[in-house]
Amino acid sequence: MNEQWSSKLGFILASAGAAIGLGALWRFPYLTGMNGGGAFFLLFIFFTLLIGMPLLISEFIIGRGSKREAVSAYAKLQATGVWKWIGRFGLVGCFLLLTFYAVIGGWILTYSILSLTGSILRPGGNYEELFGYIVGSPLISIAGLVVFIAINVAVLSFGIKNGIERVNKYLMPLLFVFLFIIIIRSLTLDGAMEGVRFFLDPDFNKITTAGTLEALGQSFFSLAVGFSCMVTYSSYLGNNQSLPKSAGSIVILNLLVSLMAGLAVFPAVFAFNLEPDSGPALLFVVLPSVFEQIPLGGMFLSLFLLLFFFATLTSSFSLLEIMISAFTQNKRYKRNRVAMISGLLVTVAGIPAALSNNLLSDVSLFGRSVFDLTDFVVSNLMLPIGCLFIALFVGYKMNKSILFEQYQLASGGLSRTAGLWYLLMQTIVPTVIVIVFIFGLIPL
Repeated sequence: MNEQWSSKLGFILASAGAAIGLGALWRFPYLTGMNGGGAFFLLFIFFTLLIGMPLLISEFIIGRGSKREAVSAYAKLQATGVWKWIGRFGLVGCFLLLTFYAVIGGWILTYSILSLTGSILRPGGNYEELFGYIVGSPLISIAGLVVFIAINVAVLSFGIKNGIERVNKYLMPLLFVFLFIIIIRSLTLDGAMEGVRFFLDPDFNKITTAGTLEALGQSFFSLAVGFSCMVTYSSYLGNNQSLPKSAGSIVILNLLVSLMAGLAVFPAVFAFNLEPDSGPALLFVVLPSVFEQIPLGGMFLSLFLLLFFFATLTSSFSLLEIMISAFTQNKRYKRNRVAMISGLLVTVAGIPAALSNNLLSDVSLFGRSVFDLTDFVVSNLMLPIGCLFIALFVGYKMNKSILFEQYQLASGGLSRTAGLWYLLMQTIVPTVIVIVFIFGLIPL
C-alpha cells in the first residue's frame, strides 16, 4: 500500500468510527429495550469480548500481514480455492449494506436539518406522523441519500491521512462530548433512575433464546466485522503498532459508546413513562416526545441528532473505502475518480431502498420490501457467512508464521495470549457463528 495512517491514534479513531454508528447508537438501544435491558447488555459485552474481538484481531492480521486491501489480501495469503473470494464477498456485502445504510443516513440528515431549524418539536406533536411523512416522501428520501453519499465521496477523495483520518480526529471526540451532554441532561430528569436500573440491573428471566442470539449478532455489527472493512483499514498500518492492543482499544471505545447510548436513552424514556421496547422507531418517534418535555429540548435534540449523524458518517466511510481501495491499489486509478464512480453506483443502487416506503411501497419480494429484504440478506445471511469464512481462513488456512508474527509485533506481554486467540478462532468462534446463522433463520 502507498498510503499509511499518520499515527496510532488516527488508526484507532478511524477504526472505532467504522464500528460505532447505527449499530451502537440506534440498533443497540432498541434491541436492549426489546430484550429486557441489563441482561441483554451483559450478554452483548460477553459476546463482544469472546467472539467479536478475536474476529477483529483476525481482520487486522489479514490486512497488515498482506499489506493489501480486502479484495486482494486473501488472494495474496492463500491464492487457491474459494478463499480468495472472501474479500470479493465482503465488497459485495459492503455495497449492499451501504445501499440501505445511506438511506437511513439521509433520514438522520433530514432530521438534523429540521431540528437545527426548530421544525421538529411541537407541543403535542405527532412524531410518528412526521417520521411517516419523511420516509414517505420520494423527494426527501432520495435527496437525503444523494447528499449523504456526496459527503462520503468528498471526504474519501482526500485519501487516508487527509480524508478519513483527519475527519475522524474531529468527529469522534465530538461524538463523545455531545453524548456526554445528553447523558447529563437525561440523568437529571425526575424518575431517571428507573431507566438506569432497567439498563444496568440484569434480570435474566427476561432473556429469551432469540434475545441471546440478537446479543451475539449485535457483537458482529458493533465491531464492523465480517465484510473485511477492517482488513482494508489495517493494510494502511505500520509494524510499530500492536494489533491486539489496537483491537482492545476499539472494543473498549465501542462498549463505552454503547453504555453511554443506553444512559442517554433509557433514563429519559422512563422519566416520561414511555415504552423502552418501541423498536427501530425509538430514535425517530420516541425521543422527540422526550425532548419536547425538557427545558431547552430543541437544543439537546439537535445535539443528539448531530452526534448520531457523525457516527453514521464515520461508519459509512469504511464501507465505501473497501470499494475505493480495491481499484486504487498501487495507484492504478485516481482516488477521486474512483470515489465519484463508487458513490454514483451506490446512489443508483440505493434508490429502490429509498423508495420502499413511498413509490415502491406495494413492491414485495419474499414478503419484504426492497429495503427490508436488503437488510435481511446482508444482516442475517451475508454477515454471519463472512464472519464464518474469516474464522475458518485464519484458523485453518492462513500461514501460522504470519499469524503469530503479526499478533506479536509490538505487543509486549500480550504476545503470550496468541495461543489462546488462535484456539478461539479454531473452535469457539466458528462454532458460535454457525449456531447464530442456523438459529437466526429459524423463527423462535
